[in-house]
Amino acid sequence: MMAIKRHKTKVIKIGNCLIGGSHKIAIQSMAKVRTTDRSRVLGQIKELKEAGCQIVRLAVKDEADAVALKEIKKKSVLPLVADIHFNWRLAIKAIESGVDKIRLNPGNIYKKDEVANIARAAASAGIPIRVGANSGSLRDRRISGADSMVKSVMDYVRLLEKNKFYDIVLSLKASNIMDTVAAYRHVAKLCDYPLHLGVTATGAPYLGTIKSSIALGILLAEGIGDTIRVSLTDKPRQEIAAAASILESLGLRKFGPQIISCPTCGRCEVDLVKIVKELEKRLRTTNDERRTTGAAPTIAVMGCVVNGPGEAKEADLGIAFGKKDGLLFIKGKPVKKVKFDSCINVLLSQLNTRPYRIGRCALSGQGDPDV
Repeated sequence: MMAIKRHKTKVIKIGNCLIGGSHKIAIQSMAKVRTTDRSRVLGQIKELKEAGCQIVRLAVKDEADAVALKEIKKKSVLPLVADIHFNWRLAIKAIESGVDKIRLNPGNIYKKDEVANIARAAASAGIPIRVGANSGSLRDRRISGADSMVKSVMDYVRLLEKNKFYDIVLSLKASNIMDTVAAYRHVAKLCDYPLHLGVTATGAPYLGTIKSSIALGILLAEGIGDTIRVSLTDKPRQEIAAAASILESLGLRKFGPQIISCPTCGRCEVDLVKIVKELEKRLRTTNDERRTTGAAPTIAVMGCVVNGPGEAKEADLGIAFGKKDGLLFIKGKPVKKVKFDSCINVLLSQLNTRPYRIGRCALSGQGDPDV
């Protein structure tokens, strides 16, 4: 795979996570319950961490939310970003509660003295500010689309810089794919601040994942982006799964074995759909960079002789099926015939040998990884 040349950006620290520069692109999500509901928030944060999330954002609607952040921060396994709108004093309260980053919307917190107060508090606490523009909450409607978002963000950046604040992350999200892409392309030419990528209000999981994959895929392939969030009307861990798949597909991160499988056609004489679904299920507990040692292999599961042997040879591990049996390939070399009913166990057995060892949970679907 051709390597993607990353856009050079400043390194910013968010809790224990570094973004920008040559650091890996971080995956973010957002807790989807009221911040004052501390136990549920912490439960979602734990689930997000296990799914592969590195940064989580919490909505701060009022002072009670801002105060709740202090207790959540003490127990959180992820860096916390406070999402602030309309009331600048909530940003100050959130900083006092110990959050790792503040997100400000230039469409609803924009008065110079208010921004200056937040910048001073953030600088004193040593935390960054994300300037997060959304197309639906822009103040200046004289221009529209990407240009309006870029102007809004860059005006805000200059305001922060006048207050000698430079620990800045930028985002420019529209629900329209092309406006989102155009805005990020433009702002990437204007500054070297890290960029948090996302498409806002994408909708239900299926369409939302497609829209996010298109927009983020274009930008990431051009080397633009330091963190990403896939916004879905769904459970937060589904956002992580989608984001991880986007990064894996571009070769920007690896979270464990990747499955390549054919779509099947009239030539396929085995239930390939059943095999692939079961293999995905058995591998799911290992789909995390922290749980994989050595290489992250590619597994090809192919249903007929047209492209099957070729694809299987190019993968680290592969099975190409004929009528009933399959031919196992390891590093491009045919090894042995494999029965349909035993093919998954054979593949998982190979994964648990060096250099692919991924732990007992691959075989059992439970337990802690043996790494």
